[in-house]
Amino acid sequence: MVAPKHSPGPAAEYAFRTGMIAAALVGLTGIGFLYWTGTIALLLAGYSLVLLFPLYLVAAAVVLSVWLGYNTDATDLRPVYRNDRRS
Repeated sequence: MVAPKHSPGPAAEYAFRTGMIAAALVGLTGIGFLYWTGTIALLLAGYSLVLLFPLYLVAAAVVLSVWLGYNTDATDLRPVYRNDRRS
């Protein structure tokens, strides 16, 4: 028998939010530092901000959600019944 999983608590929500803020700051700082040092041109920095940075944030969110226990599958779902009260 599989033990029921419990949803993460407020500490996990805080850790997720803090992790996402940290990931965003690291990503933006990295792009800014590469542009400032002249490693990447302005066009590549803009491309990174518009197209690559959102993908980086999605990947960071996936990693954080799995690490903090937000990953669920079909076995975690419970049936929902609708009470049909017609008088």
